[in-house]
Amino acid sequence: MKYLKTLLAAGAMSLASLPAFAQQDITWWDFLSGGDGVRMKALIARFNEEHPDIKINGTTLEWGVPFYTKVRTSVAVGQGPDVMTYHLSRMPLGLEENVLDVISDDDLAAAGLSKDDFFPAAIAAASDADGKLHAVPFDIHAIVLYVNKSYFEGSRFLDAQGNLTGIESLADFEEALALAKENGSEAPVSYATGDDGGTYRVFFTLLKQQGGELITDGEVLAGDNLDKAANAIEIMTNWHKQGWQPEQAEYEASVALFTSGKAAFHMNGVWEVPTMVDMAEKGTLGFDWGAVQIPTLLGTTATWADSHAFAIPQGTEMSPEKRAAVMTAIGWMEKNSISWAGAGHIPAYKPVATSDEFGEMEPNATYSSLAETAAYDPRSPIAGVASPVYDSAINIISPAMHGYLEPAQAAQQMKDELQSKLQ
Repeated sequence: MKYLKTLLAAGAMSLASLPAFAQQDITWWDFLSGGDGVRMKALIARFNEEHPDIKINGTTLEWGVPFYTKVRTSVAVGQGPDVMTYHLSRMPLGLEENVLDVISDDDLAAAGLSKDDFFPAAIAAASDADGKLHAVPFDIHAIVLYVNKSYFEGSRFLDAQGNLTGIESLADFEEALALAKENGSEAPVSYATGDDGGTYRVFFTLLKQQGGELITDGEVLAGDNLDKAANAIEIMTNWHKQGWQPEQAEYEASVALFTSGKAAFHMNGVWEVPTMVDMAEKGTLGFDWGAVQIPTLLGTTATWADSHAFAIPQGTEMSPEKRAAVMTAIGWMEKNSISWAGAGHIPAYKPVATSDEFGEMEPNATYSSLAETAAYDPRSPIAGVASPVYDSAINIISPAMHGYLEPAQAAQQMKDELQSKLQ
């Protein structure tokens, strides 16, 4: 018995001397605020709870230029995060600045993913010219057309189920705008006419629907793209002249015009879907609403789109175990992205986007077809969110549609100004 006690004591001491299983701590940066931020924090908390061997330590930084500047600076001094959110529209600039690591097929396999799991447009936007992947798409977010159905009751623009119909051309859409104004709408189509993002996204959609390209092989508005840009601006200018769109509306004001019932249509990102859903559930919206893909107005089905994605900074020193943990986190986020879809986004991960659960999520399922025709910003370091392209929208396009420049002059000025940024 004494021998057995000695043996057991020795065994206990031996086990006590073994190192504990090392938890992998992941440094995570994102730029997600508002409803997006709340949802991401909830996802991170769930991941940490389900993975006792991995802990995500999340930090939220300021959206836009400050975020991308901090990424560039942190990579330069070797103090970047292990993983970060990234807009795919900023991919060309990130590649030029050499701040994004390659995500290999083996990395994807460690996450339980493959390129075929994602929509082709998103994978193309996440890849370089050689087809190497530098980010994992998380969603596809685009502008959609929000509808206040009360302005179209009894018209040809609502079908028997109360769904928007009959808009298959610019003429159809403008007929609907005229009808809405006749029916008392103060702003038949509301969007952020005094904001860079709102103005740019509508302009880019109209340009792409003509088969136009903003930047081709380093040349801005080459060939007949200049005329197509002028036509897009002329359309927006006409909406202003007809009194169909608000005067110099900032973002919040453009949303308020719709939620207060003064606008028949609202062109804005899918990220405002939770606003409408919440107000409708509380009974404070005051009208029957819907959201659909931007109709094909100019011959080509296309809608401005971007994606939130996950990226690994270049030069981050990471053990194989840490990298596997990072990819595990990315894979888990993708497979649980139905929660993220609650923010209005379309999951970039097709198994979730094609699931029955997402198919029952409205109005997301109605406009999810845009994932197949999503039009990403041109692959250029001067394009993408918080870029010179967005600056040109507020500095050139917005003044033009308010009567301070002719559309052709504005298109030429845009071409000249952006081209100078590429020299």
